[in-house]
Amino acid sequence: MSDSQPIRSTRFRAEREADWLALETLVKRVESGGTGQLDFQESRSLAELYRKATTSLSVARDISLDKSLLIYLESLVARAFLAVYAPQERLSGVIGRFFGGSASAAVRRSGWAILMAFAALFLGSWVAALLFNQDPAWYYTFVPAELAGERGPGASTETLRAVLFDTEGNLLAQLGAFAAFLFSHNTRVALFSFALGVFACVPSLLLTIYNGLILGAFWALYADRGLGTELFGWLSIHGVTELSALALAAAGGFRLGLAVLFPGGLTRKDSLRAASKDAVKLALVAALMLFVAGLLEGFARQLVTDTTLRIVIGWGIGLMWLAWFILAGRRAR
Repeated sequence: MSDSQPIRSTRFRAEREADWLALETLVKRVESGGTGQLDFQESRSLAELYRKATTSLSVARDISLDKSLLIYLESLVARAFLAVYAPQERLSGVIGRFFGGSASAAVRRSGWAILMAFAALFLGSWVAALLFNQDPAWYYTFVPAELAGERGPGASTETLRAVLFDTEGNLLAQLGAFAAFLFSHNTRVALFSFALGVFACVPSLLLTIYNGLILGAFWALYADRGLGTELFGWLSIHGVTELSALALAAAGGFRLGLAVLFPGGLTRKDSLRAASKDAVKLALVAALMLFVAGLLEGFARQLVTDTTLRIVIGWGIGLMWLAWFILAGRRAR
């Protein structure tokens, strides 16, 4: 560095430092509380001082001023850019907007995709039940061994009933392990159903049908032993929420796949970008519902053993989800 360069940097800083400090003060206020803290004049000053700082940075680079000054200006300009152009909204605002109508609006806009997902679940369940009634050996084709355990066609009716209502001893431990496996399995299916939907919907559709096959095989087994109502109650307390979460995750995947298959007047890239906004919200809602289903599965199902009460709790919570999806955000719109 030549002897004149420190002098030049000092003079350059002295001529402009007041503006930099003023800008830094405004940026700190925005970073701590958002742009809402600034009045009209301060907002104008923020924009003007930002433009001056970018000019100072450009000049400093051109005349090769000292490195410390360049680092300071680069940092200040980067922070000011975020203060001026980045969306200024607190996390509480983002969460409030999500629950206040953004998520439910995405669900309402995805009605056909959600119906596709529920139809795929129903189709898989119907096919599995039909085949089981023809030959119970189909049960082991659809239900993985680690998921079936002792709950198979060879189990006695008393054993199958005890799995649904026993609240102590070894069967409770088995039920907890089964519930944990089922929740983990459904979470993986939901994740893959969403992520793979972009491949023309096919993987998401097949995964959803597969989950329906498992459900239908279980249902056919218990219905065959006269325990259909009891199984319905056992599943209802958490399954209404959990299966709805699976359908929403799959619907998110369908939205992506349909955007690729039918872009309309947009390019496929633009169509996918537009659909991803709702698809991601569906995935977030599904994640929330799976979390709630996990709580119901871990606590309520073991504490509540009355079939009627299980049905009331499960479908009551389901109606609460439905009310959120239908009503949230409509008044604001």
